[in-house]
Amino acid sequence: MWRDPGAPTDSFYEVRADCTDVPKTRFKIKNSKFITFIIGWENSSQRRWQAAFSPEGYLDIARTLSRIQRGGIHPSIRGEVWEFLLGCYDPRSSYEDRDEIRERRRVQYATWKEICRQMDSHVGSGKIITAPLITEDGEPIQDPLVLLEANPDKGLSGNESLEIASTNGSEVNNSSNDAPLDKKVIQWKLTLHQIGLDVVRTDRTLVFYEKQENLSKLWDILAVYAWIDTDVGYCQVDGSSFCFHLILFTIFHVSYDILLFENLKRGNFRCTESSVGVETQLSNLASVTQVLDPKLHQHLETLGGGDYLFAFRMLMVLFRREFSFGDSLYLWEMMWALEYDPDLFYMYEDPELVGEGSKGKGKSIRQCGKFERENMKNGAKNSESPLPISVFLVASVLKTKRSTLMQEAWGLDDVVKILNDITGNLDAKKACSGAMKLHKKYLKKAKKHEP
Repeated sequence: MWRDPGAPTDSFYEVRADCTDVPKTRFKIKNSKFITFIIGWENSSQRRWQAAFSPEGYLDIARTLSRIQRGGIHPSIRGEVWEFLLGCYDPRSSYEDRDEIRERRRVQYATWKEICRQMDSHVGSGKIITAPLITEDGEPIQDPLVLLEANPDKGLSGNESLEIASTNGSEVNNSSNDAPLDKKVIQWKLTLHQIGLDVVRTDRTLVFYEKQENLSKLWDILAVYAWIDTDVGYCQVDGSSFCFHLILFTIFHVSYDILLFENLKRGNFRCTESSVGVETQLSNLASVTQVLDPKLHQHLETLGGGDYLFAFRMLMVLFRREFSFGDSLYLWEMMWALEYDPDLFYMYEDPELVGEGSKGKGKSIRQCGKFERENMKNGAKNSESPLPISVFLVASVLKTKRSTLMQEAWGLDDVVKILNDITGNLDAKKACSGAMKLHKKYLKKAKKHEP
């Protein structure tokens, strides 16, 4: 479908007519002689994306990153580009290599989904669970109350009836015998209704989720992921449904979504013996602010905000609440391009399948994003956990609001209110540019203080 090249990105992501209070996009799709590869006419973007590959299928990743960093990705090719940015494919792979990987992942997801279906028949049924199926002891709940029903006033589609599963005791346990469920199965089953409640609330402003099939597909993916990754699993407050729905919406290939989601979530939600990912980022943000702006850091500490919890939401769902839907995607891909490391693919693939000696083969600093290159040049990659660009994005927001925070913030409520005012008023490209400048400044200062 032809679209005005000067149209906002939100024209590709239709918002329901009754939703008038959502942030508007600041990013325009336009034809530019400098950024015609990705920003431009829809057909032109497709042709230039295809021209970035060699006849064998190898992607010129350095050129691709440069163009993304200058202007984002045209919505018509966004899904394909994301698969490389998030490490789904190695840019040094051929068309045949990617076909093999794609098929392997399709089979793997089908296997995982079947395992989950055998544990609970609602997986893959097109239904969404919104009420507990079992007690914490693993006992079936007879005729559980359905907590949500299709109702336009509650944000669900008024055009289609949302089928939400009401179960009885005979449907809860699908095993062939009455053996007690093990703890892992019980924990997984206890999450299913919570996933359902979050799914029917996730970005209900989008026309895309007026379709029952799209909602149930999101529920299936989250249910399967909660089973296969117990370290992350599912938690209502961790933004799981939020992050996954963006990938589902953009790419719509389930077997790839799992890997993309894994790569996207790992930094924020991966737990260690001592901390949760986002807690580490909040601590890093405090350290960065203390180095770059000690007066602001001291002011925030005096107000009781030294733990930087006021930035929790920005880091947890990567500024999704602060931007329109289209601009959120634009910001994310700019961040991924800046942080890109071609070895990302090998971090998540089975070493036996790709070969232990493949990692780093033919890699050059030019194939990395600008943020990653700065880390490599300054030795930050040798540290145990290099700081992510998201930390510097929040730091850049604090810098833009520094004067207001210093003069008008007399308590934590004031800090939250001042930062909430950025919603709908941020420029994604400027935010990334500001983050890069702060990152470079931080690395220089940190290096001076090295023993």
